Amino acid sequence: MPEALAGLLPAAALIAVNAVCVVFVMLRPRARQPSSMAWILVIVAVPIMGIVLYAVVGEVRAGSRRRHRHRVIQGSIRSAARRAQVEATVPTVVPWGTEAIAKLARLGDDTPPRQGNRLTLLASVQSLMQSLIDDIDSAKVHAHLLFYTYLDDHVGRAVADALKRAAGRGVECRLLVDNAGSGAFLKSELAAELRAAGVRVVAALPTRITQIVTIRLDMRNHRKIAVIDGQVGYTGSHNLAAESFHPKPRFAPWVDATLRIEGPAVHDLQALFVEDWYMDSAEYLDHLVSTLPDAHPDGRIVQIVGTGASSQNQALVRVIQSAVHMAREELIMTTPYFVPDEGTLAAITTAAIRGVRTIIVVPARNDSPLVALASRSFYGALLEAGAEVHEYTRGLLHAKTITVDHEFAMVSTANLDRRSFEINFEVSTLVYNSDFASELRLLQTGYLNDCERVEGAGWEARPWPRRLAENAAGLFSALL
Repeated sequence: MPEALAGLLPAAALIAVNAVCVVFVMLRPRARQPSSMAWILVIVAVPIMGIVLYAVVGEVRAGSRRRHRHRVIQGSIRSAARRAQVEATVPTVVPWGTEAIAKLARLGDDTPPRQGNRLTLLASVQSLMQSLIDDIDSAKVHAHLLFYTYLDDHVGRAVADALKRAAGRGVECRLLVDNAGSGAFLKSELAAELRAAGVRVVAALPTRITQIVTIRLDMRNHRKIAVIDGQVGYTGSHNLAAESFHPKPRFAPWVDATLRIEGPAVHDLQALFVEDWYMDSAEYLDHLVSTLPDAHPDGRIVQIVGTGASSQNQALVRVIQSAVHMAREELIMTTPYFVPDEGTLAAITTAAIRGVRTIIVVPARNDSPLVALASRSFYGALLEAGAEVHEYTRGLLHAKTITVDHEFAMVSTANLDRRSFEINFEVSTLVYNSDFASELRLLQTGYLNDCERVEGAGWEARPWPRRLAENAAGLFSALL
């Protein structure tokens, strides 16, 4: 009997550890209950591996050091702004009906809408590369670049050459790239050439196995920002990579959208760069955010929203849901990864039921098979509500855009998924202007010309193995 009991001890211990872990997951805040249920399923289904996975990526942990640095640099940036009376300008009044969006957007970095911004929509890598290189070649003081992915291809080398030329003129050049998204670049000869030329190259969120308990290792800096002399800014979905994107060529071309901005909103892109640069280099650049660029009389109202794991206030998802609720006639959303939380899905389907023409555009082929399956698990709810689902067939549609009623527009680095809402560091540009919203809508409808629409009858008739795989992936959508 004692031997029999001894043989049961390992199993009993595993059950006890599993039970403790399940209780811990159940004690998470209510706002994260959908992911809690998914984690409980993982822990119960694969006990040891499930517990290890939860310990590594189950919680949004920025780490005490990063949280401290975040508080320090945000306080420093706000002090610099106050000293220069950056916020003392007359408050910008956004168009009627968008006030709630503007208020919720300030949950991010407390950045207000700013009037007087000139915008150029860049819809190809070639147009972005040429414009960015021209601006770097004109730089007199500094050139700041932050990108998730920087590839050693003809685009990356052309931009690198411009940075080397600028550094040779005495321009301060700083390049911040994500450690995971640009891992190969950071080890490349190109990065070494840049450093040798005087360009400061820093890895964002370097991952070390020793940090496994204190920081979430898959938390990434997914922002794309460029600021030249504090006067010109860029942000959008483009990485510094050719459309052929050689790490994943079979999904090419990658289709993106980026904004070039001149005006006061560039200050807020600069503030995000200054914040992120300090987080991974410990270099203070807060003096660079002490003044606002001049407003242009013909400019648009723009609001920059920076979000990430350092501030768990759900600013991004609240802004998106508020924009969806605002829609009265038409809502168009493009995203490469459509794995929304329950609240966002409910907002979108409710808009369609209300009679709003609701259009979701996603790539027909996705570079993440699991995300592709999970995305399709939501099609049924969308189609049943009357929304249109279109799959882009001429490459990987990577643009993250929203237009509402020809009045409001958003260009973002963020996908419609929990990773962008809760974990990664993202930047979104809100534009309160009908002319620009119409311009962005024209780009979106151009995507539709290269799409196949998902029809309800055909969708319901798909083979049961596909339905099973999609719904199984959908069970874990809260973790993707």
